[in-house]
Amino acid sequence: MPSTRLRTLAMTAKAWPFEEARKVLARYQGQPPSKGYVLFQTGYGPSGLPHIGTFAEVARTTMVRRAFEWLSDIPTRLLCFSDDMDGLRKVPDNIPNPQAIAPDLGKPLSKVRNPFGTTHASFAHHNNARLCAFLDRFGFAYRFASASAYYHSGRFDAMLIRACEQYDKIMAIMLPTLREERRATYAPFLPISPKSGKVLQVPLQEVNPRKGTLVYQEPDGERIEIPVTGGHVKMQWKADWAMRWAALGVDYEMSGKDLIASVKDSAKICRTLGARPPASLTYELFNDEHGRKISKSKGNGLSLEEWLAYGSSESLCYFLYQKPKTAKRLHFDVIPKAMDDYHQQLRACKQQDEPARLNNPVFHIHGAQIPQSGMVVSFSMLLNLVSAAGVEDKAQLWAFIRRYAPAATPKNLPDMEAAVGFAIRYFHDHLRPQKRYRLPTEAERTALVDLRNQLQAWEGAADAEALQSLVFRVGCAHFAAQGAWFNALYEVLLGVAQGPRFGRFIAIYGIEATVALIDGALTRKQPTPTPQKIQ
Repeated sequence: MPSTRLRTLAMTAKAWPFEEARKVLARYQGQPPSKGYVLFQTGYGPSGLPHIGTFAEVARTTMVRRAFEWLSDIPTRLLCFSDDMDGLRKVPDNIPNPQAIAPDLGKPLSKVRNPFGTTHASFAHHNNARLCAFLDRFGFAYRFASASAYYHSGRFDAMLIRACEQYDKIMAIMLPTLREERRATYAPFLPISPKSGKVLQVPLQEVNPRKGTLVYQEPDGERIEIPVTGGHVKMQWKADWAMRWAALGVDYEMSGKDLIASVKDSAKICRTLGARPPASLTYELFNDEHGRKISKSKGNGLSLEEWLAYGSSESLCYFLYQKPKTAKRLHFDVIPKAMDDYHQQLRACKQQDEPARLNNPVFHIHGAQIPQSGMVVSFSMLLNLVSAAGVEDKAQLWAFIRRYAPAATPKNLPDMEAAVGFAIRYFHDHLRPQKRYRLPTEAERTALVDLRNQLQAWEGAADAEALQSLVFRVGCAHFAAQGAWFNALYEVLLGVAQGPRFGRFIAIYGIEATVALIDGALTRKQPTPTPQKIQ
């Protein structure tokens, strides 16, 4: 539990999770809600497997929940809600035996047969289990909820009756938002056909609030009356979202920019049902390297598995923390910077006073227990070492690291050990194909020979700052602009357009090895195309 002083500081902290948490706190003026806890919610559509957007929403919501717990003693819950009563609209092409579930088109996802060969009862049950395993893997504290279970158990019955009573008002909210042809068939209730088991999008012929029933016509023409309770119907998307908010007393739920209109309409319906809509944050969507919106069907952008092949989950959380209301490119080239910036903030946090610490991103990733950074060499430097040395395995790279930090071992620096593996994999998969060396100009050749000779004559320890001063002096002696000198070092020696602080690179790579690197560049015969920019 935070001290009174820290709680006071948190009330004015500018970090966005605290700003969001204060919106939730303002709903109750410091008093607990009648249900006894504040409810945070995230949604999941089990028509596909969990992905980086699922991770982002749960991670960000957890940050707000943690911030709220610093502001108040009111208990909290995080509900991860699976909308598994949705009808299967199309057969996914990324599952085994897709033809096996084709007969189940239109049925609730929780009634679609399981094509994965697992013991789960349905397509949705399998994906829900994957969701829980996914969230458990990252240590999220949450409660899982299934739309099918809530509808069939009667958890939503009272609010479904209330929606019956407010049917005309809900229609008045929704109809103006629809195209003319859709208005003719729209209804906020979707009957589950007792004949076919499918979720039907059909107009309703009668709605009977007193009986709690509705009447519709089956595709074969038969009129059927069914109760709105007990899982016999599912509410249409925006009305369903609003009904869930009202029935559960949801206090906070964030959503993407593409759902702005849906949030507004659902909030109106929620008020019509006699409840207060949750506080919310609208986050921007991810773009690919070309600035295009990421689409699962197009396969552009970056998956969660791909990020975790080249960077830590903490670096991903750091990336997600940054400016959630600003669109971000989600591509491979953002990973190295996220890795380095995350560890830079870890180191900074240890030196910061309490107000600054509350605004540090790593506080919102880890809470009060901030770990120690074990990155004695930056991730970008690891990539340059791999590039220069042609490293193929971890032992080779660790030999360079221990030259700079003799006490470092994989055992005592596990995050460094993980980063070594990430760096080797990242270089071989993404940087090596982009490496483009060029031949030096005559002025650059003269400067490189000068640097080589002075390094060969170097005496004493390989001190990074002293070596940086040497590199700088050589540059000043041969170039009017230092930028031109460092560009030459990166493009001629390393084959990249941007590179490390070169004195530190020499200290880690080794003076003799750097001399050999320069000799190799000076004797290279054939130029290659201009290097690509590597961030």
